[in-house]
Amino acid sequence: MMDTLVGFTGQPLDRADHIRNDAEAIAALKDERALLLLFDGLDPVMDDENRLQWGGLADAPAGAEIVFLGLMEGRACFAPVPLAGEAGPLAMGSAIRRVMGGMPALDLAIYGLARSLVDWHARHRFCAQCGGPTVLAKGGWQRNCESCSAQHFPRVDPVTIMLVEHRRRLLLGRQPRFPAGFFSALAGFVEPGETIEEAVAREVMEEAGVKVTHVNYVMSQPWPFPSQLMIGCHALAEDDRLMIDRTELDDARWFTHEEVARAMAGVGQQIGEGAQDAPFIPPTPVAIAHHLIKWWLRREN
Repeated sequence: MMDTLVGFTGQPLDRADHIRNDAEAIAALKDERALLLLFDGLDPVMDDENRLQWGGLADAPAGAEIVFLGLMEGRACFAPVPLAGEAGPLAMGSAIRRVMGGMPALDLAIYGLARSLVDWHARHRFCAQCGGPTVLAKGGWQRNCESCSAQHFPRVDPVTIMLVEHRRRLLLGRQPRFPAGFFSALAGFVEPGETIEEAVAREVMEEAGVKVTHVNYVMSQPWPFPSQLMIGCHALAEDDRLMIDRTELDDARWFTHEEVARAMAGVGQQIGEGAQDAPFIPPTPVAIAHHLIKWWLRREN
């Protein structure tokens, strides 16, 4: 289906679930061969080739909790949890915006896993049930409350992201925070008591006023800002009339197959700078929306 990996996929680490529950085994892995993924807050520390930098456990900040990521070529890999009081654990830092497009695919997958996990720990130092302090458990894949014994697990938030089609045209939208000229697939969180298909239909109706049918799953992507699972879908619109919710979208438009193909031919270039009058700026290859659009173009040929 895809000629390149979707960003943050292709995880090279062995998650080694059989080790996580064995505190003695985890302790034994914390030796001189162990690797520690280096962070600057929640941004990765990179070398000149945009590769992740690793150190030893001695490089962890004093007092930081250490989570077990998995095994790589027989060596245990760990990551430090941001210290209490560090600012902005939810933010997508400017450093990762600059480098994630050029980071090797497998490094990006490791970073995505580590960022989601340590960010979750940084935001769950206290129990949601009683408010008591929590401690790291299961190698970092669980937190336990010291007061009421409640167990807490890293969460993943499902998000639908969908290509809506009507007569060989795609419905794409833009949020106010997007760069000028940038359009992408519509997206939204799955709500409690809702199927993926229902979430797709509801979000498209809420944001663009379009009723859709024939919702089909295409592909998925973990997105670690902070910890989402992007569920890529395709749906058919019953008609092309738009009623845009301006609190959600800046704009939404139908683009023809030819317009989409022209835009994708100029990925990474600004309109008017080599994109040959591209009708919009599409998502970059690190995003699932880019791969969904490529899938649609191939499917329509």
